[in-house]
Amino acid sequence: MKEYSAKTLEEALQIAADEKGCQVSDLKYFLKEEKKGLLGLGASVTVEAFNSDDVKEFIFDYLGTFFTNIDLDLECGIEEKDGGYIVRLNGENNAILIGKNGKTLQGLNVLLRSVINAEFRTYFDLLVDVNNYKESRYHRIRQMAKKLGRQVQKTHVDVELDPMANDERKIVHKTLSTWHNLKTESEGEGQNRHICIRYVEDSTSEENLTLENQDTTEDSND
Repeated sequence: MKEYSAKTLEEALQIAADEKGCQVSDLKYFLKEEKKGLLGLGASVTVEAFNSDDVKEFIFDYLGTFFTNIDLDLECGIEEKDGGYIVRLNGENNAILIGKNGKTLQGLNVLLRSVINAEFRTYFDLLVDVNNYKESRYHRIRQMAKKLGRQVQKTHVDVELDPMANDERKIVHKTLSTWHNLKTESEGEGQNRHICIRYVEDSTSEENLTLENQDTTEDSND
């Protein structure tokens, strides 16, 4: 991130906004240094600031370098959605990018998410997709979660799902978060981490909602 300095925070942010061609409200920033000065003289503020265009430029540059180094030619598009980013890739051999059971694509998601979160010191909701593979899989997971949720509601018998990646577990949590008499919990470690869909009685619904929120937060840190 680039640094900007001025006598006041407001001036530093305005300099950053003018350079980036955006409004101050579009910026995110970190206060790096603040000098009070003597009797108001020599006071200065230094911030690190960025906007969404900086994030997208960083993603383009990083992926461009990454795929050039492994000699893969592809198209890349970035869409902003709900405060996050969807990175759409399409190459001559998408099967290589996706990998067996989507593991290569999942690894790329983890890598890019870690890199941009470290660069901008901010958590971003990020999805890297290849030829809509992830979106199609998310759709199937939502449908499966609904089917199993109805089953648990009807039979009162808990269901354990197969191990899933962090982002896919979040889909299940979110899909069933408001369903009556249900709660979802993640269990297991590493590659064995999976979701349990559990039936809960009405009298404990408030307690279970709290547990579910805690579990979803835990997943976000996996």
